[in-house]
Amino acid sequence: MIDLDDTDMEILRLLSRDATLKASEVGRRVGLSQPAAWRRIKRLTESGVIAGRRLDLDAAAIGFGVTVFLGVKLATKSRVSLEDFERAITAIPEVQTVEHVLGLYDYRLRVVARDLADFERVLRRRIMTLPSVGNVEANVLLSEEQRPGPL
Repeated sequence: MIDLDDTDMEILRLLSRDATLKASEVGRRVGLSQPAAWRRIKRLTESGVIAGRRLDLDAAAIGFGVTVFLGVKLATKSRVSLEDFERAITAIPEVQTVEHVLGLYDYRLRVVARDLADFERVLRRRIMTLPSVGNVEANVLLSEEQRPGPL
């Protein structure tokens, strides 16, 4: 675990909002020189605090107008069945996230589809046919507000 000071936390806040910021801009905003900001960002990356940078796409803008959260309860729960399910579910391109959770369901999935008919096709032909799938509950996303994490 790395010790983080207030400047490190402010750098993380800035980069979590806009990962494309250059070290010079980060430095300007937190009161550091470009080289000092770059060294801090490098240290945060090398220590694993910054695990990567990603591009967020607007799914609807590229033709995927429906997002559904699925709760999946497996019929059998051996180590092998969990691994088989995880391997199979991650091979489905419409499945955006796979979360192994504790509670009523074993997995929480985020699935995107072009429309409800497309989602039904993915559900019936790809997800429900996977090894050990038992109960499934679907929740269609109506709207989403992105909130920054508690830094």
